[in-house]
Amino acid sequence: MPVLVLLRHGQSQWNLENRFTGWVDVDLTAEGEAQARKGGELIKAAGIEIDDAFTSVQTRAIRTCNLALDAAQQSFVPVTKDWRLNERHYGGLTGLNKAETAEKHGEEQVTIWRRSYDIPPPELAPGGEYDFSKDRRYAGKDLPSTESLATTLVRVLPYWEAAIAPKLKAGETILVAAHGNSLRAIVKHLFNVPDADIVHVEIPTGNPLVIDLDANLKPTGARYLDESRAQPLPAAR
Repeated sequence: MPVLVLLRHGQSQWNLENRFTGWVDVDLTAEGEAQARKGGELIKAAGIEIDDAFTSVQTRAIRTCNLALDAAQQSFVPVTKDWRLNERHYGGLTGLNKAETAEKHGEEQVTIWRRSYDIPPPELAPGGEYDFSKDRRYAGKDLPSTESLATTLVRVLPYWEAAIAPKLKAGETILVAAHGNSLRAIVKHLFNVPDADIVHVEIPTGNPLVIDLDANLKPTGARYLDESRAQPLPAAR
């Protein structure tokens, strides 16, 4: 039966600096690299053989995917990159320090922007330092100027259905190395998590989440490979 392995990228430099990262292409820290390798070691120890891997077009996720596959001694596995697995776009918050933003706008407002399901941050103004339309990775794409978790799901789900789900339905074991919010979108879809509940689902960095699926891609079981850093999992509905 199909198996899905979700792996959130390791610590990035802006994670360390407590900044809103979103679509900014920030690299992993040394700690993030170690987390990615640990994820691969856990995959190897569990005897999981990956058939195909998917990641975003952001360096921190790509390097997490490659480091994990290398540590699992499965570097030969094909890797597909797509922008629709990118992290959520944080709009006008991009690049800002989270603590300073809370001081300016209030903790309650920042919490709404960060944790509500369908209320996005202010839009990113065009032409600035973080105008991603200038990045050739997104040439010809209809890019968002901000995203909520709800709109992140809107872009992730069609890619899931078109590219990832068919391989799972063929019985493959798939690794998706991506970001907190794009992975949260996949979890919401698979487990049919209510809107109000998905914002409380947290996926630890570098800790593979293994989801066993039936022929209809309904979860039959799920577990973190590092139980010491596991987070509560939603019940399948």
